[in-house]
Amino acid sequence: QVQLVESGGGRVQAGGSLRLSCVASGSAYWINTMGWYRQVPGKQRELVASITSRESTNYADSVKGRFTLSRDGNTVHLQMNRLEPEDSAIYYCNALRLGVRYWGDGTQVSVSS
Repeated sequence: QVQLVESGGGRVQAGGSLRLSCVASGSAYWINTMGWYRQVPGKQRELVASITSRESTNYADSVKGRFTLSRDGNTVHLQMNRLEPEDSAIYYCNALRLGVRYWGDGTQVSVSS
């Protein structure tokens, strides 16, 4: 079993920055991919960014150039710059281990105009 603990959410004005962190623990070996999804009420959960064990990254078009995902072992950091109100959502850490997907409980990001 993999446990994912998120931190770094909060409220910020448009144009500001936040850094989200996610730590994988428990059965944390063999994790191939870690990343972040986000979801707002009434909408489907969407991929924000992901990174593989080989440090290959993938970003949603809406965050390219503003967000940066990095990986340090079983910890990932999502640096979010130039935040926009449209970025407001609950952000969920995600990990893939041996074909099984694990989720964090989510952390709130609120961006005010």
